[in-house]
Amino acid sequence: MSKTFNAFQMAQQQFDQVADLLDLDHGTRELLRNPMREFHFLIPVRMDDGSVQVFRGFRVQHNDARGPSKGGIRFHPHETVDTVRALATWMTWKCAVVDIPLGGGKGGVICDPHNLSLGEQERIARGWVRQISKVIGPLKDVPAPDVMTNGQHMLWMMDEYETIHGGHFPGLITGKPVGMGGSLGRTEATGYGVVYTIREALQTMGMEIKGSLASAQGFGNVSQYAVELFQELGGTVVAVSSWDQHDQVAYTFRRMSGVNVAELRSISDRFGGIDKEKAAALGYERLEANAWIEQEVDVLIPAALENQINADTVNRIHPRVKLIAEGANGPTTPEADEVIKARGIYVIPDFLANAGGVTCSYFEQVQSNMNYYWSREEVLTKLDDKMTAAFQAVHALSVEKELYQRDAAYVISISRVADASKMRGWV
Repeated sequence: MSKTFNAFQMAQQQFDQVADLLDLDHGTRELLRNPMREFHFLIPVRMDDGSVQVFRGFRVQHNDARGPSKGGIRFHPHETVDTVRALATWMTWKCAVVDIPLGGGKGGVICDPHNLSLGEQERIARGWVRQISKVIGPLKDVPAPDVMTNGQHMLWMMDEYETIHGGHFPGLITGKPVGMGGSLGRTEATGYGVVYTIREALQTMGMEIKGSLASAQGFGNVSQYAVELFQELGGTVVAVSSWDQHDQVAYTFRRMSGVNVAELRSISDRFGGIDKEKAAALGYERLEANAWIEQEVDVLIPAALENQINADTVNRIHPRVKLIAEGANGPTTPEADEVIKARGIYVIPDFLANAGGVTCSYFEQVQSNMNYYWSREEVLTKLDDKMTAAFQAVHALSVEKELYQRDAAYVISISRVADASKMRGWV
């Protein structure tokens, strides 16, 4: 990642552009372009060898005019508060674009789970909750898993919160294991949501997923389920990329007949890192990290980290590409957007394309608070309905006002949050 890249500056730049379009007043701009609250804290942890390490933790609550803050918790060695601010901001717009009654939040701890035992990770998770337990809760701020955290971390966090507050609060946190307050369909929700929007976008172009080719960046949760559903619907994904922990670089794995998700899962670690020797034995070519972007396909699915389609990489996109569906948060920089606009490539912006995760998290929160749980089919049907309606609203506005798709999605989101803030009397 570029050392000069700042995700929060990018989020603010995107906001400012749309604030101008909407002619927002000064007070509303100042309120919405910055987080309402930030918490920075230290988490002392007794390590397995008896030593104490102190980890830095964050929670940022960007805006809660439309409902409790909502957003994941990352465990990442390169976490920065500006990344957390950006992700919290994008979560506000994401909840608004799919019209669910939540605001944006995000959390993180600077650590590397690759180098931590499960016991050490548990102590970090519980320590994070101890530092922030007064300002999170089912009606205040509802965390969830994110990069390198999972249902087990969420359960440790919920248990710590319940111990502190003396009761059962399953609606505190989402992404929990099924049977412990988790929702069926949650694991696949983000990836499936990406594909629901791809299906709708291709239809507007007179195309279908069946017979289409795609290439994806990443092989984490989002990418795996997006690839899985894309291929179930008759498309072919020819390449995915993945981080190699041993070599400390990413590789692209390509098989022109199509990748097999189940096969690749069987040779991947828990972070989605694909074993390169085993992949070669299964007939996959191993290419350099950014080779996923230059494949001759109809659809690109960046589903890893921010700042991946940028001024340096955007010109490597093959002329055949007609659609980019942003499974990751902030994968495309404003500079790259200008090139993509000029080429007429249809973009499903991140906070719409990957909103399936937070939508299903909302469904989980509702189920937890009711203590009544839906079937997987019911969850995924509701998810498809929400994602399709959100896509259609954004597409219709982009056509009506001749707006770039990202700008159309922002206009809808920012208008909804600005209206809620005004109705509350904040601005």
